[in-house]
Amino acid sequence: MGTSAGAAFEIQPERLRKLLKDMVDIYSPSGKEEDILQFTEEYLEAAGLKVKRQSVDENRYNIVVLPPKTDEVDLCFVGHLDTVTAHDLDDFGFYEEDDTAYGLGSSDMKAGCAAMIEAFTVLAARKGKFPSVGMALVVGEEEESDGAKTLVREYRFPWAVVGEPTNLAPCLGHYGYLEVLLRTRGKKAHSSMPELGQNAIENMLKLLLEVTSYATSSSSGLVYNIRQLSGFPGGFVVPDTCEAWLDLHLPPDSRMDVLKAELEHLVEDCSKKIAGLDAYIRFENTQSGYRISQERPLVRRLRNVCKNMKLPWETQDFRSHSDGNVLWGAGVDPIIFGPGRLETAHTPEESVVFEQVVQAAQLYLNFALAL
Repeated sequence: MGTSAGAAFEIQPERLRKLLKDMVDIYSPSGKEEDILQFTEEYLEAAGLKVKRQSVDENRYNIVVLPPKTDEVDLCFVGHLDTVTAHDLDDFGFYEEDDTAYGLGSSDMKAGCAAMIEAFTVLAARKGKFPSVGMALVVGEEEESDGAKTLVREYRFPWAVVGEPTNLAPCLGHYGYLEVLLRTRGKKAHSSMPELGQNAIENMLKLLLEVTSYATSSSSGLVYNIRQLSGFPGGFVVPDTCEAWLDLHLPPDSRMDVLKAELEHLVEDCSKKIAGLDAYIRFENTQSGYRISQERPLVRRLRNVCKNMKLPWETQDFRSHSDGNVLWGAGVDPIIFGPGRLETAHTPEESVVFEQVVQAAQLYLNFALAL
């Protein structure tokens, strides 16, 4: 598979290990990616790559790597440099046990980014024509995907590989995402005399029971998460307002408009049958799911690369939302394919098997050369 540390034109595992450690040790939550951006930009420039900054806001930017003599590519490797906020600011950094690397962002998705950077470092050291591939390391994926949205406004490419954690399984399908705001109203009263008011939180709990019952009974494979529940005002009163935020993930072939209509009807029906319920629903963020055919020529080429590396070809659907949704909405065909397991992401036990990071780097390199 080509892993000799002394070969300039091959993946070098120890260099990759150090890169991953350095990246994980830099705290880079969404909105505060400046330090990881500076480190990554300097690393890529030292490797001799053509690096461009794409401004996202006053202090943040995407890092775009392009072939030496053109700004047009057939395939772009895309990764995000931001993470969720740390569970413990005193203990978020890199450490290893056996062949497993731990730390905030280790799987989501600094391992994928490090693998891409290592592949491009090898490409830069090679002689001959640079393949028609680019790399975009973006910001803000864990919040508003403002980096990816900025990327597709300026750059055009037909295909992308997004290095989200898929346990090195190619994801040609991607779940859609719907962010929902529910609001209930009540009547304010003194906390010691709740019978004089109407508690908006109690109303919300009744509504959420109906919504979750709908979600769990759905045959479509809908996945839901109640992300936040807040009552207003605070203090020693019966709250007259309650808001709940829900994340809904729906399989690639689902109809988003049907889901929205059914939720609107559900809230309307609940307002009629639950005494005193004054409910409101709003859809804040909609990202369509998709599915890519295995018969596309570029997909067949990727399958051959996996076959030659003796990696299993077992396609899956990516169950979360990602920058892939944004890319798809802009006319790009994104394949989600990276090291690490999604189930460890955003948890205190986030981790990635390092050998899988090495395999991902080799895969990205081989796929680029196959083009």
